[in-house]
Amino acid sequence: MQGTLDMLILRVLQKDSLHGWGISQRIHLLSEDMLKVEEGSLYPALYRMERKGHIRAKWGISELNRKAKFYEVTAAGKKHYESERKNWIQLARATALVLGHTFS
Repeated sequence: MQGTLDMLILRVLQKDSLHGWGISQRIHLLSEDMLKVEEGSLYPALYRMERKGHIRAKWGISELNRKAKFYEVTAAGKKHYESERKNWIQLARATALVLGHTFS
């Protein structure tokens, strides 16, 4: 769904600033290896989110001692995340009801 990747990125950046590869790996880990974010999707999303003011980037040194851009959520990004999260949960519940599944 449109905007899902942005929401996932905002989620994984809630506690830590991460570089692109770290964001991709965190999403993969939190999804129990079900979601894999490719570079071709990740970086356009990061640039778009930075233009919208949802995240900001700072240069730093990665754990492999390489120069990398680290991304962090802005106040506007946190607000956007909460709104999108609520919408996503409502949509997931409605879809589950139509499919005959209920959440506890």
